[in-house]
Amino acid sequence: MTERTPDNQEFEAPVSERKKRKNGLLQGVSEELAAHMRQGWGDTELRDLEPIPQAAHTARRRAVLSARFPGELLVIPSGNPKVRSNDTDYPFRPSSDYVYLTGDQSEDAALVLEPLADGGHQAVAYLLPRSDRENGEFWLDLHGELWDGRRPSLTENERLLGLPCRDVRTLLERLGEATGPVRLLRGHDTDVEAALSDAVSLRADEEFREFLSGMRLVKDEFEIADLRFACEATARGFEDVVRTMGADTPTPERVIEGTFFLRARTEGNDIGYKSVCAAGEHATTLHWVRNNGQARPGELLLLDAGVETDNLYTSDVTRTVPVSGRFSPIQRKVYDAVYAAQEAGIAAVKPGAAFRDFHVAAQRVLAEHLVAWGLLGDRSVDEVFELGLHRRWTLAGTGHMIGLDVHDCAVARREAYVDGTLEPGMVLTVEPGMYFQADDLSVPEEYRGIGVRIEDDILVTADGNENLSAGLPRQADDVEAWMARVRG
Repeated sequence: MTERTPDNQEFEAPVSERKKRKNGLLQGVSEELAAHMRQGWGDTELRDLEPIPQAAHTARRRAVLSARFPGELLVIPSGNPKVRSNDTDYPFRPSSDYVYLTGDQSEDAALVLEPLADGGHQAVAYLLPRSDRENGEFWLDLHGELWDGRRPSLTENERLLGLPCRDVRTLLERLGEATGPVRLLRGHDTDVEAALSDAVSLRADEEFREFLSGMRLVKDEFEIADLRFACEATARGFEDVVRTMGADTPTPERVIEGTFFLRARTEGNDIGYKSVCAAGEHATTLHWVRNNGQARPGELLLLDAGVETDNLYTSDVTRTVPVSGRFSPIQRKVYDAVYAAQEAGIAAVKPGAAFRDFHVAAQRVLAEHLVAWGLLGDRSVDEVFELGLHRRWTLAGTGHMIGLDVHDCAVARREAYVDGTLEPGMVLTVEPGMYFQADDLSVPEEYRGIGVRIEDDILVTADGNENLSAGLPRQADDVEAWMARVRG
């Protein structure tokens, strides 16, 4: 990695965040070099920009937010980069609420809704402008454009985002002048929180966060299109994995992980979450993300992965496939039970249904199979289900909302989410599973070490549902035929 930020002794760029390395090789900037760097640069301002595709949707979303909190100053930061080690950061991912309301993905930015006398708001995006070439910022600052790349000017961002943009370096001063009620999305920008520490209350901010999360429960047409694309790209990533994975020789889980990641970066922004590439008994660990084992012929591979689009919407899909291409009898037995449970769960997804209905339907089918297999003695299905005894082998809930976050709308009101009713436009996963641990002596040996999960992304429609990830087969015979076809 190229060493950044010279140890400047003679020419100081007036940028507070510029850092110096104790052991930097460069010894300073002469006045002649500084003058040389100021000269000879062309005009690169972009003047023919069109608004981003979601601009009309973000404007409508901001109007909904404004109507809910009249007369209050509303602050939604994008967030700060997070240090991975020393002077290297994790890849930046802006806060989902900021993206939802602006379509922008800048770091250290903020959306501010300024209250107006009529009860409405003036929305302003506070962003970092182009690097200043007069004071040397563009090449001397840690985040100057010669280090991090060109960023849009404020005028360009106004055209792209469809709202006024101001220099984010004036934001803290503006917030320090705030009077009247203020609500802040906490947890993303420590400087903004410090500037508003005397103006906000934890209770009001939690209510604000809850409302922002709940706004995203029903997806609009832009979001649904993005989620549909994420599922299609994810299906292609799963095909890549099957094509790469050896039918006769072990394949490292890291190779599987890297194969899917390549598709995610090729067709989207990233993976939406850490991929679960769980082979053999690793598949019995629900969130196996170490991915340091081997997918061996005769075992199952549980792949739980999703492509995140360039607009940051993610799919969340799981398939459990036989590494060799053919299920063994016991593997198929467990797989068919999970498939039947998922079918029951998907059938329960429809407008007007309780959110919990799909979970109850799927879990009851799993309990029925476990009882039929004799794994719970002579207890009835009703007794097993009431006592939750099946959960020894099913463990998790059967699904969740997806969108900008893989577990979307996570802090929405319970009455609107898990205790609520499904509406057209909601998108959720249906993902039942059975997991028999390798050391579970309560089951016959043939079950031990088998983990199966099947997960799809389901859109609630006006008359039922649509499986957005239906491009990947689910039924056991179809899975085997698909693997044979992909492998040629």
